[in-house]
Amino acid sequence: MDSLDKSPNAISPNNLVMSTKMSFPQMAQTGPGGAPMQQDAEEFYSSIMGVCAGEMRGDPSLKAAFGGEKPSGQHLDGADNVIDAVFGLKMEETLTCDELTTTTTDKDDAMDTDANALVEPAVVSYDLHRKLVCNIQGGSDASSQVNITHIGEGIQLSLTGKLEKYSDALGRNAQWTRSQKIARLPPCLVVQFGRFYWKATPDSQDHAGVKCKVMKPVGFQSVFDVYEFCNDKVRKVLKVARDKALAEEEDRVAKKLRGEDVEDDKKEDAKMEEDDEEAAALQAALAMSVEPEQAPVGPGLPHEFQGLYELFAVVTHKGRDADGGHYMGWVKADNTASNGSDKKREKIADSEEDNDDWFVFDDDEVSPCKTEDILKLKGGGDWHMSYLNFYRAKK
Repeated sequence: MDSLDKSPNAISPNNLVMSTKMSFPQMAQTGPGGAPMQQDAEEFYSSIMGVCAGEMRGDPSLKAAFGGEKPSGQHLDGADNVIDAVFGLKMEETLTCDELTTTTTDKDDAMDTDANALVEPAVVSYDLHRKLVCNIQGGSDASSQVNITHIGEGIQLSLTGKLEKYSDALGRNAQWTRSQKIARLPPCLVVQFGRFYWKATPDSQDHAGVKCKVMKPVGFQSVFDVYEFCNDKVRKVLKVARDKALAEEEDRVAKKLRGEDVEDDKKEDAKMEEDDEEAAALQAALAMSVEPEQAPVGPGLPHEFQGLYELFAVVTHKGRDADGGHYMGWVKADNTASNGSDKKREKIADSEEDNDDWFVFDDDEVSPCKTEDILKLKGGGDWHMSYLNFYRAKK
């Protein structure tokens, strides 16, 4: 990384490759002809994250990662290293038994409940994940139970499911429902598309099975809203900022419909703030003292965070062979002007999405592209399709 920062020329990754093979022997596997075998990008990512999590611990590392000030224990919520603080999601998992009646605190409902009914309390646990998974199941045929066409549908599918588990009340194994919700949000969010799976081959000579790739298209946008995937506690905090933003937008639209110049109002407000900075600072301090303090939902998140993340990088795979093909990286460019303000952005045709500048990295070749090119990486053919999406908290 230091070499890349110091030189405008392409840097040979030999040192990184050798270090990776020494740290992870499976990455040094070769094929029948002695050539290096194709390695899975997600396995490489997870391996690197694991090593970094072990090395980047303690207050100095956390302070450096968050601009010189370590987040409070409430914000970190169990994260003791930079990787889990920046990429980690605290997941709340709830298991409920499908074969038993649950109790309720409502008196009317309680009267209708059989007093002799067995009760199995819900089992709630917490775990730390470094990514969300977008499951890709089903298809367009009539026999398919699930047809995933969008990233949100795939993530929801991965967060719910059925399992068999022992029930203390029944004294035997029973069917349970699993449901996961986000209990702590990260500054950076990673989503893996379940493109690859292992298929059994019982009729083959070695019965070894084969690794397959799902080619079906799964769409995504440049902005990802995680509100529906959060637990009630996090939603309650996010809703305050979302309601405030909605009210401001409705006020802006109302002024526009009345023929008032919204831009002139903004300029006038800015001029008044410049003329009376001290009064504005005092007013802000008073507002903060009156406004109830919101519970933290994660470290390093923007003020009044609404649960929106913007896409800033994508890793794609091209090819029909899971053990071959070609990986490429797509990274969003810095779309700010030299004076620090946002550049004037064009919109993608027939949409409200900004058509920002991006770069695509094909080994040592770098080419410019646009957001509309990124949104075409949804799969469905022989073109590059997204495998890992990287998002950052939207300000």
